[in-house]
Amino acid sequence: MAPTKVTSVDLDTADPRDIICYLNAGENEYNGHLGVRISALFVVLVTSTLTTFFPVLATRVRRLRIPLYVYLFARYFGAGVIIATAFIHLLEPAYEEIGPNSCVGMTGGWAEYTWPPAIAMASAMIIFLLDFLAEYYVDKKYRMAHVQVEGAITTGGHGHDHHGLHSADQDGAIPPNRKTAERVPDAATSDKGTPSNDTFDVEELKNIEGDNQQAAIGFQSQIAAFLILEFGVLFHSVIIGLNLGVVGDEFKTLYPVIVFHQAFEGLGIGARLSVIPFPKHLRWMPWALCLAYGLTTPLAIAIGLGVRTTYNSGSFTANVVSGVLDATSAGILLYTGFVEMLARDFLFNPYRTQDKKRLTFMLISLYLGCAIMALLGKWA
Repeated sequence: MAPTKVTSVDLDTADPRDIICYLNAGENEYNGHLGVRISALFVVLVTSTLTTFFPVLATRVRRLRIPLYVYLFARYFGAGVIIATAFIHLLEPAYEEIGPNSCVGMTGGWAEYTWPPAIAMASAMIIFLLDFLAEYYVDKKYRMAHVQVEGAITTGGHGHDHHGLHSADQDGAIPPNRKTAERVPDAATSDKGTPSNDTFDVEELKNIEGDNQQAAIGFQSQIAAFLILEFGVLFHSVIIGLNLGVVGDEFKTLYPVIVFHQAFEGLGIGARLSVIPFPKHLRWMPWALCLAYGLTTPLAIAIGLGVRTTYNSGSFTANVVSGVLDATSAGILLYTGFVEMLARDFLFNPYRTQDKKRLTFMLISLYLGCAIMALLGKWA
């Protein structure tokens, strides 16, 4: 029996769900070019790994002498990328996969509610609860309020007031209502108090690894939030890798876009890692976490190539799985981007720089990351 043609369907009587499901189902679109697809595996591996390692190298390998503004660009550009990824590359696809106008969204219980924003909201609220409980535990265990450890990063001393780490954006402003707080030297001035040029090295931020109590508290209060962030990003990377391995004619466009996408996202991961004060016995962890991100997409591409003739990314089951994971990851990245990266750096950091030039550069980098990653959403 010949398959039913769309043109023979009576649109006045047909169930819209059947039409949408028919149009979205499709078939496996793999169209060859195996050699180029294998090359994508290695290109993505190298680019995403290097960009993820860069912010960590900048703050931990002193002899590299990375200019401060290069580090600041990587850090805040990466923050913008994380936020744009949540909105454009995760939440919007979730609507396409399980939203009200999708095949899944018109079926059974999926049709009873608009699930993508609900899943994203639940995910963000759960992350908030875990973040709060972790901070409450740290406060109670050490009998301290919020701890400022960034002083240890910039001067090797002890700081106060806030547990967030802001290793390159403070300039020594005394926190409000803390006139007796230790003043952190301006990262943009020399030891003699004279302004330095823009070739200031991140080396001068000092080695943030340590085993003192301040660093231990800062580490415990941040590592859980970071692991949740990486968990969400890795989910997204798996889906990207699978699609790149099996996609059809879109591969030529998707290939370069995914390379940039994963590289920029790696900057966000590395930037977040670069300000966590890992204790000496865990000095291997930031490198391992960077490598985990760098390997995830290539491994998913390899899996996609392995099932390239059978996997159908448009199937009902694939849409449910990817839609739920995308919405969940969107909530994680939204919370992390706005709270962990922006609010704690720009709004609630008592040591935030007062240098207008540096603040402007940080904001431009942030918005540039958002804009470029949002633009990439046109193709992937």
